Amino acid sequence: METVATTVQKDEDDSTSAGARTQSDVCVAVASHKAYRMPDDAMYMPLHVGKAVHPDVDLGETFVTDNTGDNISDLNNYYSELTGLYWLWKNKHTPYKGLAHYRRHFETRNVATRLGKRDRFDKIVKHEEVRAALRDCDIIVPRHRNYVIETVYSHYAHTFDAHQLHEMRKILQEQQPDFVPAFDKVMRGTTAHMFNMMIMSDEKFDEYCAWLFPLLFELQKRIDPAQYDAFNARYPGRVSEMMLDVWLFTNGYAYKELPVISPEPVNWVKKGSAFLAAKFGGSKYSKSF
Repeated sequence: METVATTVQKDEDDSTSAGARTQSDVCVAVASHKAYRMPDDAMYMPLHVGKAVHPDVDLGETFVTDNTGDNISDLNNYYSELTGLYWLWKNKHTPYKGLAHYRRHFETRNVATRLGKRDRFDKIVKHEEVRAALRDCDIIVPRHRNYVIETVYSHYAHTFDAHQLHEMRKILQEQQPDFVPAFDKVMRGTTAHMFNMMIMSDEKFDEYCAWLFPLLFELQKRIDPAQYDAFNARYPGRVSEMMLDVWLFTNGYAYKELPVISPEPVNWVKKGSAFLAAKFGGSKYSKSF
């Protein structure tokens, strides 16, 4: 199946600092915009996203910055962690690469570790377990999220601007029509692999990005993020969360799921209240939870 390619060629040389940091054949960038504790495993690479937007912010030598090489760091206010995804695509070359977040990680499947460790960082998956999971497939994604009383589409429509999804479907119909059935299936479904988290073979990772980013750039042309406030201007990053399944399902790629863990306790009462207010009260989301 033909994928859309960007006009910019991939830089053949890794960033010097990035190449020196990762000793594993798996590189999982941990996207962050501030100094934060990082997992203690050679697989993880701290990545400062949005460096071009905030050049005065210095997270130190342990962080690679997303404003080097071929990058879209200056779009971070709209694309959020996707500026890190783009940087990995264009500048990092390892057999496997992936993306996590400073407040959201892949968790180990080991029950004894999950139940027995008090420090949440001890529960973050390590290189050995990831490599074992990748023996049978090229793709790891976060455990699917269940919306239960919502579809993926209705949840987005209740909390954000549904026009963004409608326009993305139009773009697919015009440019990638083979992906429309899977898009419709995802929108009608009640589960999805969210968060823009994944670990893939270098080949699959690059294929996904070469397909995804031209679609998002076209969406940005049609819906100017500047018309929204700062929170809602990040819609390209949100829409992209639902595109991973569209790509997976259309191509029929096998994948494995890993649980997701947050280093910080999640306030489920606040999240649940905001969800109910959006669904039944028409109150759109105005901040992250």
